[in-house]
Amino acid sequence: MLFDSHAHLDDKRYNPDRQALIEGLPSRGISYVVNAGADMESSHRSVQLAEEYPFIYATVGVHPHDAEGMKDQDLDTLLDMAKRPKVVAIGEIGLDFYYDNSPRESQRKRFADQLELSIEASLPVVIHSRDAHGETMDILKSYSSRLKGCVLHCYSGSWELAKVYQSMGFCISLGGTVTFKNAVKTVEVAQNIDINQLLIETDSPYLTPHPHRGKRNDPSLVSLVAEGIAEIRGMKKEELAEITKTNACRFFNIST
Repeated sequence: MLFDSHAHLDDKRYNPDRQALIEGLPSRGISYVVNAGADMESSHRSVQLAEEYPFIYATVGVHPHDAEGMKDQDLDTLLDMAKRPKVVAIGEIGLDFYYDNSPRESQRKRFADQLELSIEASLPVVIHSRDAHGETMDILKSYSSRLKGCVLHCYSGSWELAKVYQSMGFCISLGGTVTFKNAVKTVEVAQNIDINQLLIETDSPYLTPHPHRGKRNDPSLVSLVAEGIAEIRGMKKEELAEITKTNACRFFNIST
């Protein structure tokens, strides 16, 4: 049984068949899914999904794309949501200097605000970082001793950087990109990361693994991520699935 540590099942692309898809996941080998908030609305929807389905858990937070529109009172709302029993982390939060949908100063401020929030809520953080690896690292280093836990979601950085995160006790989560032919850096990370600090994810409906690339992703396809990493590491898929499920349950403090 597999643990998809990051999905967006509240996304509108699932509107036509969300219920049927979710209800079918256990029969397709999925034991748990963490549905990630990305703005205030999706955070609310994540909590609702988690409360509706026993095997879904939620994170709440505001993605760097939406940092500029975030209000101070949203932090109070997020803190209230964080107290719900099936909310397991603050996220996804971080920096995105690829799209720059919000000014970088706004991104930095709301990233720091939500790291403080995670400390107040005593929850780990789920980090989004794109084209901002150095600055994300510097910020997380300054908070590392106070964080309850940290996972770099859909990690796209180098193995050298991953080694530093590993030494800080953080987790690395890999998704469908590990199955792409040109994913040299991601394959190197998959080969070398301490397996006890590895999580797997789909980031559904995005980043669909090979051979379904270009189609809508869903949590059942985390099986292909597990298969790809197992092949890279020369181990059985079932063993990798069990280890990463254990890691995710420990990270998110989910009792099995």
